[in-house]
Amino acid sequence: MSTTGTPSAASAHILIVDDDDEVVSLLQRYLGSHGYRISTASDGNRMRQIIVSEAVDLILLDLGLPGDDGLDLTRELRREWHGAVIIVSGRGESVDRVVGLELGADDYVAKPFDLRELLARVRSVLRRAAPARVALPEATAKSDSRLTFAGFVMDMRSRTLAGPTGDIPLTTGEFDLLCVFVGEPGRVLSRDDLMSRLHGREAGPYDRAIDMQITRLRRKIEVDSSKPALLKSVRGAGYLFAAEVSRS
Repeated sequence: MSTTGTPSAASAHILIVDDDDEVVSLLQRYLGSHGYRISTASDGNRMRQIIVSEAVDLILLDLGLPGDDGLDLTRELRREWHGAVIIVSGRGESVDRVVGLELGADDYVAKPFDLRELLARVRSVLRRAAPARVALPEATAKSDSRLTFAGFVMDMRSRTLAGPTGDIPLTTGEFDLLCVFVGEPGRVLSRDDLMSRLHGREAGPYDRAIDMQITRLRRKIEVDSSKPALLKSVRGAGYLFAAEVSRS
């Protein structure tokens, strides 16, 4: 599967993966009227064909697809594709939300949904997929910077991370989250701090998106994710990036 570029939201390509013709038609008309390019797929096989042959920026993924479980597709996308994913599903149970986010979805919207809220979430995710979306101190925000810490090299131009054993694939959300931490090493950042910088809002009482992203990021950069040495939890306060960061 191919990776995507990072165009402006107005020119973004959205792939709707849903077998409900009425929902697909509604989303196609509504999102298309706001300037987005829309493609559609009714199952996992067609989804794979499209993202291999075209640059897709965001997938709106239903979980109840014929032949493929949507959570399995989310896991597959996060393993082999680096675009953004919003799950849009009739499965509104909290366990599906948590599992979906833990598997790497950027957001989760339950059906029936409000079109304006969905559009706001689409815009938010696409903003995070655009260059320079995370505010970093000037010393680390330059697009030609290469940041190093604990044996890792983070390339801001190509938005890639290399570790001691090779390249480490990061999702859009994971890279953005790491950008925030490397921009302020040694500082405790609360969940509200992180949500505000990444999503432009404070964390809600049931919002676990940041926690899920930190869990996934730890699995990729920690020697032992159950005993994190880089992304440390500070009880009652938030998270702290405990590594010295330098720029080359």
